[in-house]
Amino acid sequence: MTDLAEQLNAAAILVDEHLAQGRGAKPAIVSGQQTVTYGQLQEAVNRFGNVLQELGVRREERVALLLPDSPEWVYVFFGAIKLGAVAVPLNTMLASKDYEYLLNDSGAQVLVVHADLANRIAPIGERLRYLKHTIQVGGCTDGHLCFDTVMQKASATLDAADTSKDAMAFWLYSSGTTGSPKGAVHLQHDMIVAADLYARDTIGLRESDISFSVAKLFFAYGLGNGLYFPLRTGGTTVLLPDRPVPEKVFQTLDRYRPTVFYGVPTSYAALLHEAEKTGRVSLGDVRMCVSAGETLPRYLFLKWQERFQVDILDGIGSTEILHIYISNRPERARPGSTGEIVTGFEARIVDDDGHDLAPGGVGTLYIKGDSIASGYWNKHEASKKTFCGEWINTYDKFMVDQDGFFWYSGRANDMLKVSGQAVWPTEVEAVLQEHPAVLESGVTGAATDEGLLKPVAYVVLKDGHPPSPELAQELKDFVKSHTAPHKYPRAVLFVDQLPKTASGKIKRFELRHRAAQDGVLRSRQD
Repeated sequence: MTDLAEQLNAAAILVDEHLAQGRGAKPAIVSGQQTVTYGQLQEAVNRFGNVLQELGVRREERVALLLPDSPEWVYVFFGAIKLGAVAVPLNTMLASKDYEYLLNDSGAQVLVVHADLANRIAPIGERLRYLKHTIQVGGCTDGHLCFDTVMQKASATLDAADTSKDAMAFWLYSSGTTGSPKGAVHLQHDMIVAADLYARDTIGLRESDISFSVAKLFFAYGLGNGLYFPLRTGGTTVLLPDRPVPEKVFQTLDRYRPTVFYGVPTSYAALLHEAEKTGRVSLGDVRMCVSAGETLPRYLFLKWQERFQVDILDGIGSTEILHIYISNRPERARPGSTGEIVTGFEARIVDDDGHDLAPGGVGTLYIKGDSIASGYWNKHEASKKTFCGEWINTYDKFMVDQDGFFWYSGRANDMLKVSGQAVWPTEVEAVLQEHPAVLESGVTGAATDEGLLKPVAYVVLKDGHPPSPELAQELKDFVKSHTAPHKYPRAVLFVDQLPKTASGKIKRFELRHRAAQDGVLRSRQD
């Protein structure tokens, strides 16, 4: 682990230290018309920590935040941590019933919510068993505290709680690709370790960099990209509260001139499609692009590089490990590969009996490193299955080659057995991505009348390519001609969008359910 003191408060390191280092007047956050310097950030974090103290919040008690990416998000997150409380960011794209589960599971006593999202909380207010105080941002409602008012009244001076480096600092709830979200318990040192090992040492983030992430702060990937990476290196972050549609993203690149851009494969595909339509060939001042969330297809890497002359550094991380632990490096990216192990982490690829596999074998990936969560809150059995001593089971299937580059195959439960042979959906999706009509696709298995499992593809088309039976057959033939014949999708279904998590991952369990419900291969002869 990075050499850290036994007593450590993440807010003191990521916020307070910059003033001692002379960055008080430097922009830390840019959002809309607002620029927040490091000095103003520290003052606002202190004020919110004092707000919580006035409300009686004690160490390790949970403070939930339901806010768009904004300076207020940052004040609440670090204000709670600086006090020694636990910050619990919530996904802004959920339904009321989801917030009822998350707030009761976490036992949050304080909720900070934006006025635009308050209507999701109102219907469940009486069923929130532990919530004592609601603070509203962006306007006040009867019965709620007003964020601006309580901040103005609070003191701008606050000493950081003398917390252990292993004390709870924040929880991140999983995106729920396999059932109810689980709260990963992260400790005071985790952000420091992830920032040092990945942002500083692997991709070379600099103090002069301006970072911009399409992944939101409530998501582990976005939290690093858009917050603690630039704060650890003394840089600047650009926060976009809006949905990151291609037009907004390009406007942000043009207006704020970020130098490092973080996206997910879905966003890169949409941005490339928009650029192809408009003739755009520049990313402004962007010197480096990073991707995670889903595997980045080789074709997309090459098309992006050809148009913009900038590599996309693909990697893989997780909520439990906090950020990226396998990554491509600047000047040594391999298209289609997830990259090499991040220095400071260790990896094992094991077979179904737990034995280590030699290079070239596909098995389950285990990771060891010091940013891994201590476990899941209120999920003892799930914790035992995932957190295995010093190692964590990622449930991802990987192969490592002789050069130490890792190649992703899919989630452990994604593999299809077709005619007795393995088919990984990501491989079929990567082939479909190369067809000029395909924007993105999701591949899953569906049963025939005989109960045999075969691949089917749900496809989102690019503008100007209307769906038709002829195009569906063309896509089947295209896959047949570019990979082993047994891997081609027996049905191609055109959809407007794919079901995804907030992190951009395809919800394959929803596709499996949809395929089973629709009986897409019933009475088919192919």
